[in-house]
Amino acid sequence: MNGSEFHACFRSEVGKALVGQEDAVRLCAIAVVVRGHVLLEGVPGVGKTLLAKSIATLLALEYGRIQFTPDLMPADIVGTSVYDLQNRTFSVRPGPVFTNVLLADEINRAPAKVQAALLEAMEERGVTLEGQTRSLPEPFIVLATQNPVEYEGTYPLPEAQQDRFLFKVELGYPSADQEMEMLARWDAGVELRDPRRAGVKPVLDVAALETVRREVAAIRVDEEIRRYIVRLAEATRSAPELALGASPRAEVLLMQAAKAQAAFEDRQFVTPDDVKSLLAPAFRHRLILRPEAEVAGQTADTVLADIASQVTPPR
Repeated sequence: MNGSEFHACFRSEVGKALVGQEDAVRLCAIAVVVRGHVLLEGVPGVGKTLLAKSIATLLALEYGRIQFTPDLMPADIVGTSVYDLQNRTFSVRPGPVFTNVLLADEINRAPAKVQAALLEAMEERGVTLEGQTRSLPEPFIVLATQNPVEYEGTYPLPEAQQDRFLFKVELGYPSADQEMEMLARWDAGVELRDPRRAGVKPVLDVAALETVRREVAAIRVDEEIRRYIVRLAEATRSAPELALGASPRAEVLLMQAAKAQAAFEDRQFVTPDDVKSLLAPAFRHRLILRPEAEVAGQTADTVLADIASQVTPPR
């Protein structure tokens, strides 16, 4: 199976359960291939949880969910040691982070120390319990959700911690036609709450995923494309509307994502269009707008659109 076949299958199967979020599905497919994590932002009911469950079902991977709340502790994420009265010994009880596809639901409802525990596991691909480092399963992807309209009692992720995510994906409302299709499916008895009942099948596996990953690793990135990525990142750092621009990590992840995009389109090389199409989801959560820019109605996406139009791509 090559990259374009993987993407077509991914899009087709997840689309059986999730209606009207094609771009989110594409970005999550890229994230799975390049070992990235995704921050999903959208109002309730647009399919954030269903997306995570569908990915796990499609790839026949173990799925876990953590409902973040203000009283959560780091041990509730990574695990803890438990004393066995019968044997008079301590044994390690791994936390829910030891899974393949982890849904961190409403991550901004937990305090900073809990968020940090998860973000450390995301970056290090392991946790330290009782002085021993334990590796997380492979593959491992975190889909963290947050609600953009309700901030009371929440702890927004600092921009520096959001930098750990490959993409920030904004899930909007489906179109009227897509909502009509969704209602028709429910009315016909298709259970869209459960991916398997919606028809999602485990037709991909870890072996297919590893094959595509090897293909992506072999995709060629010319020096001019790399320079283009650097120039885009530098432009965010000098933009008058921004107090903080994209990090070097953002450049690396954008390049990796562009390679996956090229593989999905059955090409052996990255084009400037691959980079431009992924610029907003890869950079938007890493930028800090100046107050005067926010007052003027600017957003990270509008600034990135201006930068993309000003930085000349290679020919």
